[in-house]
Amino acid sequence: MKTLSLCLIVRDEEKKLSSCLQNAHNYADEIIIVDTGSCDLTKEIATKYTDKVFDFVWCDDFSKARNFSFDKASCDYIMWLDGDDLIFEDSINEIISWKNSKEKCDFLMCKYITEFDKNYNPLFEFYRERIIINNKKYRWKDRVHEAIAPSGKIIKNNKIKIYHNKIKQHTERNLNIYNDMIKKGETFSPRNQFYYARELYFGGMISQSIHQFSKFLADDKGWVENKIDACLILARCYQIQKDYSKALTTLFGSFMFGLPRGEIMFEIGNTFFLLKQIDFAIYWYKQALGGKDSCEEGAFCENLSTSLLPALQLCICYCQKGQIEEAYKYHLISKEISPEDERVQNNELYFHQVFEKNDK
Repeated sequence: MKTLSLCLIVRDEEKKLSSCLQNAHNYADEIIIVDTGSCDLTKEIATKYTDKVFDFVWCDDFSKARNFSFDKASCDYIMWLDGDDLIFEDSINEIISWKNSKEKCDFLMCKYITEFDKNYNPLFEFYRERIIINNKKYRWKDRVHEAIAPSGKIIKNNKIKIYHNKIKQHTERNLNIYNDMIKKGETFSPRNQFYYARELYFGGMISQSIHQFSKFLADDKGWVENKIDACLILARCYQIQKDYSKALTTLFGSFMFGLPRGEIMFEIGNTFFLLKQIDFAIYWYKQALGGKDSCEEGAFCENLSTSLLPALQLCICYCQKGQIEEAYKYHLISKEISPEDERVQNNELYFHQVFEKNDK
């Protein structure tokens, strides 16, 4: 049987840490918690689950903190979590099953779900290097958006799902770290460049984000999935600036890096919708609906972009064209996907009123 160390770095997680750790002893042989400067009851809560609680002086470097936690691990494999992550019983059972199996690997890649609905259906998910063999050659890199580059024998397990139960609002913390790197003259890797541009976008600095994404794509050294995602976010930047021609050029340019993804086709539909070219929008929304899932390639997966959202938009498009029966068809599709969604329920009321009026 394989043994497993569970490592966390935490700070001010008193509201979430117990939920994260309440079942940890069912699958972890040891729990290591590294506190990076909590001002609340995080450390006191941590000691209820393990006596291996360590302090780490925060230095704006997530990799150093993660490596510090990994250095404390003594088991065959190491699993990492954030203090606000959740693992449900089915995933715990899958981890236990994997531990008891003869299957060996260097990296076990698992689903990370960072957005979900009230029923925990994934809205935004991707694979991450979740369980790593305890070997000093595997080290975290990058001060922010830290990662370990997988190598050796890599296995994907789509049954182990980690839910990121984040309640904190977006802050400038990551952006400040990148700006400090620039101030200190540190060279950005292509991955740094991509995530820096992404942080600028989420921070509302659209012109700067456009510049950095354009720089990332022009360099042509990044990971292909980051290139495709860069095209998607860059196009959204152009949409904000109402430069729809550049948005379309960028989205179609993503086809150079791989087969059309559902998220890309949905955004093409959105751009044509903004241009009031409804027939073109309809075409691309239909391509997006049930479109290719890019998750197995390691990409960020915006699940609603290939399911509920294109169905809702097709409903709107056909209503604008006066084709109510066709609009209703896509409403029924959206209702099947997410009957509790407020937009779906509003549309249900609308069609009820329309059909009731027509029957009079």
